[in-house]
Parts: sequence; C-alpha cells; structure tokens
Amino acid sequence: MKLTLVTGLTGLILLVTIVELLRRRQLREKYGMLWLAVLLIVVPLSLFPRLLDNVAGTLGVASGVSLVLFLGIVFLLLVCVHLSWEVSALEEETRTLAEDFALLRAEVEAERAARTESARNELVSHDG
Repeated sequence: MKLTLVTGLTGLILLVTIVELLRRRQLREKYGMLWLAVLLIVVPLSLFPRLLDNVAGTLGVASGVSLVLFLGIVFLLLVCVHLSWEVSALEEETRTLAEDFALLRAEVEAERAARTESARNELVSHDG
C-alpha cells in the first residue's frame, strides 16, 4: 500500500511539474506531450498495481515489475536516441550559421576596406 501511495504521489507531482514547465514555456510542447502521455500510463498503473500484473501476464512476462523495468529502459533509450538526433540537427544548424556569419563578416570587412581605400585615394587626389 505504501509503494502504491508513493508512486501515485510521485506521478501527480511530476504531472504538476510538467504542466508548470509547459505553462512557463520552459519545456517545448512536443516534449511536454510525451511526458504527459507517459504519466497517463504510469499514474493509473501505480494506483492499480494488479492491473500491471494482469498486463504483464497477458504479455507473458513473469511480473509487473520486470515489465516496468524493461519498458522504462526501452523508453529511456528511445529518448536518448531522439535527443541525440536533435543535438545533431542543432550542431549542423550552428555550423551553417557560423559559416554564414563568417561570410557576412568577410563581406563587411571587404566593403569597409574598399571604402577606406576610396577615401584615401580621394585625399591623395585632392592634395596632389
């Protein structure tokens, strides 16, 4: 009974935390929806642990705890793969932006040098 209560309260605290992060725009909606979907599965299963054992039995798994651990590890691996994909895309975007910035900086410096040279030539032609 204590484990059911602790698990249920933890799920509800996480639910409130996710909603608050979404409200403050500190968590993007796509990730918030993912975590809310996980919580919609975890909270009922934590409040009704026999349901988890029934699902485990239906799938041919020895116990509900084994099923939760396996699914948790698979879920975390999928999250890691997704975040690695996101980081790779951001690295590519950062590299492209840095290259574009370097090209723009070179153009600005070339334009500045051309203006300086033009002003110098004007001074020399007026003096001569």
